[in-house]
Amino acid sequence: MPNEGVEPVLSEGRFDGREAFADLVRGALSAAAHQGWNEIVFSDPDFADWPLGERASIEALQAWSASGRRLLLLAGRFDLIERGHARFVTWRRTWDHIVECRAAGGRSGAAEEVSSALWTPTWCLHRIDPERSRGVCSSEPRARRDLRESLDERWRQGRPAFPASTLGL
Repeated sequence: MPNEGVEPVLSEGRFDGREAFADLVRGALSAAAHQGWNEIVFSDPDFADWPLGERASIEALQAWSASGRRLLLLAGRFDLIERGHARFVTWRRTWDHIVECRAAGGRSGAAEEVSSALWTPTWCLHRIDPERSRGVCSSEPRARRDLRESLDERWRQGRPAFPASTLGL
């Protein structure tokens, strides 16, 4: 990985634009590997513009992956991950034992009801306006707690989705 020995710095405050958002996700994945976070939550209506298919993202996830780790994915729909992030789909198959995926239920089942967010034990990102990729990042405990509570509620309302394999009986 580039800058392998350099500890990534996670931004605080507002961000604006798709590239800024993608850079923040990349930085969080790199930090996950360096800091050894035990759990990460990804949440998005469809993950279409997340950099999950990039080689560097997969290398960071691979470096982070270990026993006792857990990655939770919450989405309105997973078809865009399957079609647009082939490297992530392959990585997910290998690490199925640490990855849990749920599709948000909700009354209308609309993908838009799912927050666009990345939560970690020490930092979070909440894309408040996904259309324009505007949001806020914070390591503040209250912001992390509030976001996690919101994501957990969505998780409870969801249903298992995006299996690692589609083997039939």
